[in-house]
Amino acid sequence: MEIQKILDIVNDAENKSNKDLSLAVNELYAEFHKTKELMIDLTRHLDGVEELYNKANNELEKRMKK
Repeated sequence: MEIQKILDIVNDAENKSNKDLSLAVNELYAEFHKTKELMIDLTRHLDGVEELYNKANNELEKRMKK
C-alpha cells in the first residue's frame, strides 16, 4: 500500500471502513517492526565500528607519545 493511501486512511480514520483501517494498521505494524529491526542492526554495526575505531585510535595515540 502506498504511503499516501495510508496517510489518507489514518488522517480520516473516522470516515474509513474497517477494512481500510485494518489494512493501514497491518501495513504500519509491518513497517514499524521492519524499521525497528533495521535500527537494531545499525546500532550493532555502529557499536562494532566504534570499538574498532577506539582500538585503532588508542594504538595510534600510544605510538605518537613515544
